[in-house]
Amino acid sequence: MHVLALDTALGATSAAIVAFPGSALLAGRSTPMDRGHAEALMPMVRDVMAEAGLDFSQLDRVVTTVGPGSFTGLRVAVAAARAFGLARAIPVVGVSTLTAYAVPFLAVNSRSSIAVAIDARHGAIFFQSFWSDGKVSVPPCIVPVAEAAALMKPGKSRTVGNAAAALAAAARAIGLDCEVGDAAPAPDIAWVARLGAAADPASAPALPLYLREASAVPQARAQVARL
Repeated sequence: MHVLALDTALGATSAAIVAFPGSALLAGRSTPMDRGHAEALMPMVRDVMAEAGLDFSQLDRVVTTVGPGSFTGLRVAVAAARAFGLARAIPVVGVSTLTAYAVPFLAVNSRSSIAVAIDARHGAIFFQSFWSDGKVSVPPCIVPVAEAAALMKPGKSRTVGNAAAALAAAARAIGLDCEVGDAAPAPDIAWVARLGAAADPASAPALPLYLREASAVPQARAQVARL
């Protein structure tokens, strides 16, 4: 099975082709960026397809991150993935950015619990935590950094995500044994593909996961009267 994975939800545009079984990374690219995902994604897909030596007819599944993340950014990969899936009549799977950050550390059977922190701005983070066995200890939410630290469990822990350093500092400030595991601007795209390959398309739709309402709203006074 050949899987195309896409991610534009956070501070990078990423694409990869992974072959299963075996999880072999055939090609992968990730370019850090705060904006410009829409312009960067399709050329990157073209490049990874060429590097992997595949035609679109050889894809068996498309995987995309669905957030939480940037309202504008995450929709770029979601729309592209759904378009590829529709064109090729193949499954399209959505993967949480929170889970994608955590799973490389959960996969190594560490004794540390994993706390994921993604910058939500204005002093808040998108937060989720996992026990060392992979079970969820705190489900996805958006909370202030200090509140997230208070939700973390006693014992050794690692923070991951683009706000990992801020969460680790807040956790240590209240006496928790915490270290930063991964503060990359976006999850490892190969792990996004692996998560998507293992998921059931029926229970992992490619639908945006926002966790909060949009900060921009239509201006009612600018509306044109409808007949």
